[in-house]
Amino acid sequence: MIMPAGQPLLLPVKPWFIWFSLLLALLLEMMLGMGLSGRAAWPPDLLAVALLFWVVHEPRRLGIGSCFVFGVALDVHQGALLGQHALAFSALAYLGLQVHRRLLWFALPTQALHVLPLLLAAHALQWLVRLLTGSGWPDWSALLAPLVEAVLWLPANWLLLAPQRRPHDPDDSRPL
Repeated sequence: MIMPAGQPLLLPVKPWFIWFSLLLALLLEMMLGMGLSGRAAWPPDLLAVALLFWVVHEPRRLGIGSCFVFGVALDVHQGALLGQHALAFSALAYLGLQVHRRLLWFALPTQALHVLPLLLAAHALQWLVRLLTGSGWPDWSALLAPLVEAVLWLPANWLLLAPQRRPHDPDDSRPL
C-alpha cells in the first residue's frame, strides 16, 4: 500500500497491545460509570472510541464479533438492557469496516469529522433501543457524548499508535 505523503511507516502492532488497550478502555469505562457522572448521558464512551480505532487501523485483528462481546460485557456491568451496547458496538464496527480504507488517507482533524457520524449513529441506535423499551427520550446533553468522542479521536490516535512509531532496528551504520 502506498502511504500518504509525510506519513511515517509504522511497525506492526502487537496483538497483546490491542487487547490490553481495549481491556484498559473497558475498565476506564466501568470506573467512569461508577464515578461522579454515574448514569449521565454526556460522558464519552471510551470503549467505543478504542474499538472504532482498532477496527479502522487493524480490521483483520478486531471485528464485529469481538465488539459484540465487549458490548455485552459493558451491558452486564452497567445493568443496561442486555444487548444495547452490543448492538451499538457491532454497528459501529460494521460502519468502521466500511470506511477504514478511505478514512486513513485523511489528516487527523478530518478523520475526526468523518468519525463523528459513525459515533452519532451508534449513540442514536442506543437511544432508539431505549425509546423502544420505554426508557423515555434522551436529554439534550446526550448529544455531547459523540462530539467529545470525536475530539478524543485525536489523542487516541497519538496514544495508541505510539508503540508502533519506535525505531524498529536502531543501527548507526544504516541511513534508514
